[in-house]
Amino acid sequence: MELDQFLHHLNEGKSVEAGSAEHQMMLQLSQEALKLTMALNNTYHTPEEIRVIIAQLTAKPVDETFNLFPPFYTDCGKNLHIGKNVFINSGCRFQDQGGITIGDGTLIGHQVVLATLNHELNPQTRGTIHPLPISIGKNVWIGANATVLPGVRIGDGAIIAAGAVVSKDVEENTIVGGVPAKVMKTIEVE
Repeated sequence: MELDQFLHHLNEGKSVEAGSAEHQMMLQLSQEALKLTMALNNTYHTPEEIRVIIAQLTAKPVDETFNLFPPFYTDCGKNLHIGKNVFINSGCRFQDQGGITIGDGTLIGHQVVLATLNHELNPQTRGTIHPLPISIGKNVWIGANATVLPGVRIGDGAIIAAGAVVSKDVEENTIVGGVPAKVMKTIEVE
């Protein structure tokens, strides 16, 4: 299976059955991601070197304004789309098979988890995986230790409080927090 076919399958929201060609491709890509993140995380790299590694991981150009503090973990990388002036702090874990888009100017705090996959509820077919994308707008701030679950859209200018578990869409210029995350405040923008 080719990478484009695999990403097309996932981006259409189609399930991945255990043992299928898509599942085998997922396993292959995870090994490549493990190799690249191991190289990223186990020695010092300049910001320029980090951008080169992330470009290899995502198979896309990375803007010179992008910054990341390792360690960083992902089990795919190829369905991760990063805007300009994005900062990702240390210890983040992205499960991007379902697709993660990060808008310009977004700040992501320590230990944030972005998860785009769910498993089948039926124990007999639990190995089947269901992808749903995460879309993060422009100028979003995601606080430390927050978790964003599959299918969530976060609007421009929103803030996700530290430790929040976001299971539903977040409107633009809104602060959410808690488990599960609930609206705390609307940000007044001039």
